[in-house]
Amino acid sequence: MRHPLPTAEEALAILRAKRTRPQRRPPPPAGKSLAPLLKSLEDRFGKGPAALQARWREIVGDTLARRTEPVRIIKGRNGEGGALELRVDGPVASLIQHQAPQITARLDMLLGKGVVTRLRIVQGPVKAAAAPVAQRPRRKPPLDAALEKQLSDSLADQPDGGLKDALLKLGRGVLREHP
Repeated sequence: MRHPLPTAEEALAILRAKRTRPQRRPPPPAGKSLAPLLKSLEDRFGKGPAALQARWREIVGDTLARRTEPVRIIKGRNGEGGALELRVDGPVASLIQHQAPQITARLDMLLGKGVVTRLRIVQGPVKAAAAPVAQRPRRKPPLDAALEKQLSDSLADQPDGGLKDALLKLGRGVLREHP
């Protein structure tokens, strides 16, 4: 036996009497709950090499930055200064050893006094460092009319063609450099 469908008033009464489930909330962002944990880990173990990688070129210079990279900071025992592990490409290790006091002095300015007291050098392949953004060379201004006329008059007896065009181009380049 089939039951008849309720009328509109009966349906409203049924819906008012029944409790519905609350709408499901999305979980909170992971960063919100991880932020205090990450802060305590950073206070306990330091920032690690990520802080150094961003400013490595400033610390060691362009030449060494292309051939080296910071890997990790090894915490010292009993509160002593730690060691910075560097991955070095080939013979640059001797340069790093030679410049170790200057590098640790610069690291003291960045990380704080005594955080890194020595360098641990590991030879291995280095990730290709991003080259500094090279500025486009400025375009040289065109020759003034008098120099252009003098150049074209000096090549007037040459036959038209590729050689004359190349000589004009060469002459303009030379006159722009040394007017």
